[in-house]
Amino acid sequence: MLYEFKPAILFLAKFISIYLLSNLLYGWYITSWYPSPDPVTSWVTQQSADILKLFGWETLTYNHSVKPTTYIVYEQKSIVSVYEGCNGLNVVIIFLAFLIAFGPISKEFAWFVPLGILVIHFGNLARIILLFLVSIKLPDFLFFTHKYLFTAFIFLFVFLLWLWWVFKLSKSREQA
Repeated sequence: MLYEFKPAILFLAKFISIYLLSNLLYGWYITSWYPSPDPVTSWVTQQSADILKLFGWETLTYNHSVKPTTYIVYEQKSIVSVYEGCNGLNVVIIFLAFLIAFGPISKEFAWFVPLGILVIHFGNLARIILLFLVSIKLPDFLFFTHKYLFTAFIFLFVFLLWLWWVFKLSKSREQA
């Protein structure tokens, strides 16, 4: 009976192993910068502020001195604090763990990995920018939009990328 579920069990075992190992490495990376924010969090926050500047919002960023947080400041007020969990790396880890667990990444589909990472990154930048705007315009909705709405959107992006990967890879395997 287990034989018929062997592919699913192997997929789950690979996915969980890759995800746990990657999260351990990510945790080590984050804690190595403590108490300062890690460079990726600062970089993502700066990019978000730069995009806001393009649209006329005179923003700047600064790193908290004793917390791993980078702030987006507007009119001398901290509007959004970006913590290490908001840098998008954990979402990339989940994305890559699925791709690797699902099957080997062939040369033909190697382009999909950087494309997926870029889509996740731009989706995350949009999420931070929208959180900034919600903080300014609709502050009562900040918790809901941060905790549920925009988190759902970023994971929907990842899910759609996974579907694309599965259907592309499945067609490729059928043709081979």
